[in-house]
Amino acid sequence: MTEKIRVSLIGLGSMGTAMAHRLLDQGFDLDIWNRSPKEIGDLLDKGARKVELDQALQNEFVVSMLSNDAAALDVFSDENLAKAKPGVIHLNMSTLSTNASRELAERHAKHSVGYVASPVLGRPMAITNGKLLIVAAGDPAAIEKAKVVFDKVSAQHWNVGADHTKSILVKLGVNYNLIHALQAIGESVALVESGGVDPNTFIEIITHTAFTGSAYTGYGPMIVNRNYTPPGFSVALGLKDVKLVEDAAAELNLKLPVASVLHQLFETALQDPELKDLDWSAIAELTRQRKL
Repeated sequence: MTEKIRVSLIGLGSMGTAMAHRLLDQGFDLDIWNRSPKEIGDLLDKGARKVELDQALQNEFVVSMLSNDAAALDVFSDENLAKAKPGVIHLNMSTLSTNASRELAERHAKHSVGYVASPVLGRPMAITNGKLLIVAAGDPAAIEKAKVVFDKVSAQHWNVGADHTKSILVKLGVNYNLIHALQAIGESVALVESGGVDPNTFIEIITHTAFTGSAYTGYGPMIVNRNYTPPGFSVALGLKDVKLVEDAAAELNLKLPVASVLHQLFETALQDPELKDLDWSAIAELTRQRKL
C-alpha cells in the first residue's frame, strides 16, 4: 500500500476486535468506535484512534461488525447516515437478516453512502491468521473499490451479485451447514463414547480422510474434550443464526425439515445454566448428557 488508507471499524466484539488488529497489522490507519465502553488499550498502543460515530463516518471505508439487526439498524440510522461523508463505502461484515440488509441498503442509497453486504466466514483466529473468507454483494463499483480492504484482511472474497441479500443467504447457508456438523459430531461422539470407544481415536479416524475440513478438525477435538471456553461463537449467536435461516427460508417459501430441531437444541442449551455461556459447539452436550 503506497499511501495509507484510513478505515473506520465499528463494533468491538470478539470478531470486531480481531478485525481491528488485522487492519492495523496490514498497514491501514484505523479509527474505532463501539456502542458501549470497552477496554481498547492494546489497539490504541498499536496506533488506532478512538473517535465519535460522526467522525467514524467520514473515512473512505467503514467496516462494521455488529451483533444483530437491532444494533446495525440503530447505528446506521437515517439520522447518522445523513452526517456521513458522501461517497464513503460501508462494508457490513455482520451476519444480519435479509430484511435488515434490504433496509440498510435503502437507507445508504438515500444518503449517497455506498453499501456492501459482506458477511465473513471464520472465527476471530481466522481473521488474525489471514484465513478469513468474505462473501460480498452490492454495487459492483463499490465492491471493486473495496478490494483494497478485502485483499488485505481475507484469504479470499467472492462477489455474488448486486442484490444485497445474496451474500446474506450464502452466509446463512454456510452457518446452517456448520450447525448440522456440530450436531452430527456431537451425536457420533456420544454414540462411540457410550460404547466404550475412545472419542479422540474416533475423531482421528473420521478426520483422517473422510471429513478433513475445519468444521470437523476444529470442532471435533473441542467437543471430545469439552473445550467450550472461552467461546469463539456463543450459544446465543447460534440460536440467532438458526432463526435467521428459518426467516429466510420462510420468505422463500422453503421448508427446512431439520431447522426446528436445531432451533430447539439451541433454546434448550440457552436455558441450561451449565451450557448457556459456552461456545455454540456445546450443544453436543445435550446429546452426550441425554438432556434432550
